[in-house]
Amino acid sequence: MIRRYTRAEMGAVWSEEARFAAMLRVELAVAKAQVARGSVPAEAYGAIERRARVDVDRIAEIERTTDHDVIAFVSQVAESVGPEGRYLHLGLTSSDVVDTGLALQLRAAGALLLGGADRLLAALVARARAEAGTVMMGRTHSVHAEPTTLGLKLAGWAFELDRDRARLARAFHDIATGKISGPVGTYSLLAPDLEAEVLADLGLAADPVSTQIVQRDRHAAVMAAIAITGGSLERFATEVRNLQHTEIGELMEPFRAGQKGSSAMPHKRNPILCERIAGLARLLRGYAGAAFENQPLWHERDISHSSAERVLLPDATILLDYMLAKMAGLVEGLVVRPERMRENIERGLGLHASSRVLVALVEEGGLSREEAYAIIQRNALRAADERRPLRDLLATDASVAPRLTLASLDACFDDAGFLVHVPTIIARLDAIDPGIAR
Repeated sequence: MIRRYTRAEMGAVWSEEARFAAMLRVELAVAKAQVARGSVPAEAYGAIERRARVDVDRIAEIERTTDHDVIAFVSQVAESVGPEGRYLHLGLTSSDVVDTGLALQLRAAGALLLGGADRLLAALVARARAEAGTVMMGRTHSVHAEPTTLGLKLAGWAFELDRDRARLARAFHDIATGKISGPVGTYSLLAPDLEAEVLADLGLAADPVSTQIVQRDRHAAVMAAIAITGGSLERFATEVRNLQHTEIGELMEPFRAGQKGSSAMPHKRNPILCERIAGLARLLRGYAGAAFENQPLWHERDISHSSAERVLLPDATILLDYMLAKMAGLVEGLVVRPERMRENIERGLGLHASSRVLVALVEEGGLSREEAYAIIQRNALRAADERRPLRDLLATDASVAPRLTLASLDACFDDAGFLVHVPTIIARLDAIDPGIAR
């Protein structure tokens, strides 16, 4: 991934140095387990542990001849050790080291993503509670529906992200799986008890039936969880983008001192973070598609997944890490304009109260639902066309006046009536892990 979207800590997880260091951890754990079984002398293991080093440039130099990066890695590390290096990689196949090392990298990447999700979740919960009473218009099909609150909107985002976090946690728990079962997974050169010892030492689970690789359904699940989380972030970002429209103006991204929106138009204050998140979410869905294609490998393994994973696994985790951090900053600094929210409600001419008037005409006025609907729709269309308040038209409508008192009619247009249960919904935020949400 390009530097622009790579945060330092996540980028370090996917450096070439980190990749080969993870593979070296696997090699050392195997050699250590082989000492107890007599296949590696204790003195040789001591030399390996002291001297083994990764030299990325030397690995690349050797690979230019071998055209095999794992062989180049083993050769370079053996060089760094000296004569005792011949005890490295005994009984192992490349995927024992590659897939198990990859599991270590993915576990580290997953921990960073969960930390990023925690920060964003805490920001969403805090803002949801703070804006619980900030009344705004709810919209369906981009058209005014009924009032809601900003806090309720943000609470919905919080619960969605909480589900995303749970999916990520499950997927990264499952991907922390290695294998030391040799060619085609039959333990022909190393016994199952050695695998169990090595993976326990590394803190990884063992794939119960690995063939020559760890099966790629686990990796596909990680990518699915990442793509779904990206979709959630895009949904949140799209809502902010829409509400930042000049004609709406209810929310705005933070805009720091010195920031500029356009090279030509000094007035511009654009939702660039939200647009960036939307664009990057598209990449995540594309990477997930490639991960799904990696599942149906031929026989006990082929290598068609390898080239794709070298791109998609680092890129996807780096991008989601970036997106979570940017969205957290956006939520923490989100500019809320309650006066515009109220202005937009008033511009709706009270049409949002049509459902409450409908119920009142049925329950209090004795009309059928069809009769009441026709009366309200006729007045609502007239109100919109003539730009007159719906309440005033209904108050003078001969079909309404005998059936509803003015007090009953006014009660239908009281926004508080729409929001009486909002505190109950906001209280459900208490169900989110208090260690994250507070």
